[in-house]
Parts: sequence; C-alpha cells; structure tokens
Amino acid sequence: MSLLSVENLHVHFIARGLNNQLRTAKALNGVSFTLEPGQVLGLVGETGAGKSLTALALLGLLRPPAQVVAGKIQFEGQALGLLDHPGQRSPRGKSITLIPQSPKTSLDPTARIGDQLIRIQREHGQTDTAKAHARAIEMLGQVQIPDPVQRMKAWPHELSGGMAQRVLIAAGLINSPRLVIADEPTTGLDLTVQAEVLDIFKRLVKANGMSAIIITHDLGIVAHYCDRMAVMFAGTIIEEGQVNQVFGAQSHPYTQSLIASTPKQIARHGFASAVGSPPNLYDLPCGCVYKDRCPKAQAVCDTRLPTLELGDGHRVRCHLPNPPA
Repeated sequence: MSLLSVENLHVHFIARGLNNQLRTAKALNGVSFTLEPGQVLGLVGETGAGKSLTALALLGLLRPPAQVVAGKIQFEGQALGLLDHPGQRSPRGKSITLIPQSPKTSLDPTARIGDQLIRIQREHGQTDTAKAHARAIEMLGQVQIPDPVQRMKAWPHELSGGMAQRVLIAAGLINSPRLVIADEPTTGLDLTVQAEVLDIFKRLVKANGMSAIIITHDLGIVAHYCDRMAVMFAGTIIEEGQVNQVFGAQSHPYTQSLIASTPKQIARHGFASAVGSPPNLYDLPCGCVYKDRCPKAQAVCDTRLPTLELGDGHRVRCHLPNPPA
C-alpha cells in the first residue's frame, strides 16, 4: 500500500476582477502521484508551476480564495479531508509535517529555541515536559548543532542561517512523522551549507524510515537527494519517474529544456533556456498546456492532454515524447 496517494487534484482561485466579474485561475489541474514508504520525491518546476500549492493541499492549509474543486488524497490508506477544520482529528502536523524555506519567518522571534521545540511536541500529545525537553536536546544533536544543551537557551536571531535551518529540520522531525514535506529547505544558504543541511535531512529521513517530498527549483538537489521526481508545469505534472529514468531519458520537451539549463549541461553544450512564459492560469489553452512553448507542437496537441506510460513507472504527458539519443 502506498503511503500517500493524490488523485486528480484540482484547485482553483476564484476572485473578482474588473467590473466586479468573477474570474477563475486554474492553479492545479489534475495532479496525481503516489509516494511509497521510505521514498523521497522531488517536486520540480518553475515558479508558479503549482509545487507549493500542492504541498498546501496535502497539509490541509488551503484557504479562500483557493477552492478544491476535485480530487482525493489518501494517507496510509485513509482519506484525508481536503481542508482541515478546528477540532478535526487529522494526521497533519504529527504524521505529516512541513519544513518551510525561511527560518526568519518560521521561527518565533519571541521564544527560545528549546521552548519552541517543546511546544511543538506538547501540541501533538506529549504531556511530559521532561521527556519533551530531552527529545529536543536529542534532535538538536541529530541535526549536528554544537552544544545542543546550551543552544536550547538561544534566541533565533543568535543563530546563523544554516543553524536556523537545522532547527527547522529538528522541529519537522521531532514528532517522528511518516511524511516530511520540505519546501525549498535551503533557500538563501551558500552551496557548502546547503549540502550539509540536505545531507543531514536525507540521513535522518532514511534512518527513521520516513518518506519525504522535496520541493525545489534545483535539479541538482533532485539528482542527489531524491529517488523519484515529478516535473510540474502550469499546475500539471508533465513527467514523472525514477530520477535516473527522467535524467537519463527525459521525454517531455519541457523537462528536456530544464535539464539543458542546468550548469553541468551548459558547461558541456552551451547556454540553453526554456523559451516563452507560463500560460495565463485564467485562460489556459485547450489540449496541452505547454503547446505554445513547444518547438515540436502539432495539431494533435490542441485536442487533449495525454498521459503515456513509458514503462517502469515513467510517465509523460505528451503526444510526441522524444527521449534524447
């Protein structure tokens, strides 16, 4: 049984525009994927593709004007409500947790690090303060923060960016969740610190038998830290498969353009970039959402958005998949 199953998820934003007319932005359009126990999935795509919005839906954090108009989410075989409500029992927060991208906005500047880690545990059922205190020290040690006993007394502003991000990892893992969602977890960190933080994250996820979703723009992170990857464009997953499958035989023209734009490929073949801009979510084209940017688009691309199985779980939404030689 899959740990997480997302099926045909549609999210719209409905707002009033000029002349007080209602307008609908189709932000997620039929997102479907599964995540197996112990697996790390990379969710990649340009800004506005729907990566973080998918995470908010999984966490039950969508709020108006966002509306879930279709879809189903199952976690450990149980259906999750698409919106959580006060008083509603849900695995979110304990069995499913979020590691956000910015310690500056995610850590409480008015509370010491230790108090925040203890509070997270108490919010999810740990009533023994001594055990919560010991667990907080243990987690700070596991994320390789020096002198964790002393750091329990530190204020967020006293930590470096890398140390603060490690605290967020500790906070996300402290209740031993089954699924961790990391949304751009190393934004703003230099490359050396980024690698250290991600190494710690992956080691702890694997050591504790957790699953994870890493949301990122960085294909290098996906290549080094993920088992599977899903490429998003205009609210749709347009290619999905094992990381080695997609990198070795990327089949959607958009995926090809993303990989061609990585530093390694630029050094080998020269600069390349994805041509054009994302489509207007208020006026999505019929058929393939990528057709206006695709150099291989044909008449069939105007009719519908296909899903093709290329084998071994490698799927692509393209009428004319064309793996490189």
